[in-house]
Amino acid sequence: MELIGLASCDTCRAARKALEAAGHGVAFRDVRAAPLPEAEIAALLAAHGEALVNRKSTTWRGLSEAERAEPPLALLARHPALMKRPVIRAEGVSYLGWTAEVRAALGA
Repeated sequence: MELIGLASCDTCRAARKALEAAGHGVAFRDVRAAPLPEAEIAALLAAHGEALVNRKSTTWRGLSEAERAEPPLALLARHPALMKRPVIRAEGVSYLGWTAEVRAALGA
């Protein structure tokens, strides 16, 4: 299982801890330390749509109107912290966020 997010994100830390407590092996990827390649961002956008862009984040609020109008792929490539977190990949399925539905689907 792979968890993609930020090391400083409380939700990512909670998800990782809960998944490990449930017996899952979790490989963590910090998008700030190692940004995702554009092809991987494009695949995540195909799976999750524009929900992948966290429009409630501090990063979003710091963008100009012109930057906010850019395509999601360009935004996420330039501002990795703008990605909604966590993204969890397990058994060929990609999950976005740490909702009750995601926790139930992953048995955490």
